[in-house]
Amino acid sequence: MSKLDNLRSIKRIIPAKDSMDGAGVKLKRSIGRSEATRIDPFLMLDAFSSENPDDYLAGFPPHPHRGFETVTYMLDGHMIHRDHMGNEGDLRAGGVQWMKAGRGVIHEERPLRVDGLMRGFQLWINLPAAEKMQPAAYQNIEPEQVPQLIGEGYQLKIVAGEINLEGQVLKGPVQNSATEPMYCDLQLEAGREIELALPESHNAAIYLFEGEAQVAGEPVDPHQVSELSEGKGVVIKAQSDSRMLILAGKPIGEPVVQYGPFVMNTMTEIEQALTDYRENRLVS
Repeated sequence: MSKLDNLRSIKRIIPAKDSMDGAGVKLKRSIGRSEATRIDPFLMLDAFSSENPDDYLAGFPPHPHRGFETVTYMLDGHMIHRDHMGNEGDLRAGGVQWMKAGRGVIHEERPLRVDGLMRGFQLWINLPAAEKMQPAAYQNIEPEQVPQLIGEGYQLKIVAGEINLEGQVLKGPVQNSATEPMYCDLQLEAGREIELALPESHNAAIYLFEGEAQVAGEPVDPHQVSELSEGKGVVIKAQSDSRMLILAGKPIGEPVVQYGPFVMNTMTEIEQALTDYRENRLVS
């Protein structure tokens, strides 16, 4: 019997679609492949996975951002981050880059592997209007800094937020984001069922990327985002050995105007971002 009342159900399914970004990096985009597929405060979720270096070696050359946060989580492979602030991040398997673009950042991400599997995710998280023009900030999180909990038939890692699982509280290294996000990587063995409490004030979604599972009693396929209804928690059961991202964030409820790498509240602000970038004022 569930320990929580008011459990969440699946509100809608968002399949990931093959796409391409950067200098030709092949990926699967789910959240954010259209305006209708955003989940406030999440703007975009890309999954990249390939053993063919031609699919990823060109990486993401220097490019700008304004108005949101980017989160890169590496599962396999190796990627270097550089930005205009002088930060250099060495993203290894299990590591995370959490970057607040704020008023402006110019950065690049370059894969280092020349063979083997390159696999991971990039998530874009919106910022409220009050923080869109704050100074940029960067956090490089080493694999060893990501807390994990290993129990019977499961393994859970947490990058951001806090979760209480079977009486143990796990806190991620990211705690100061405006939307109070929760970002977890959950692995379940076949037949294992688990109940997760989620912040009731947050929108939440699950991205299955390995195996087959049931979310809130409904079967979901790999590379599908299950957007969840309101509630206090969710029940997940693995049909086979499975792995998934658990995402939750406090909705902002403000207008979203996006033009490529700029996400603001009005078209006037987008035009200002473009002018600032052309005139080398974006990061001043």
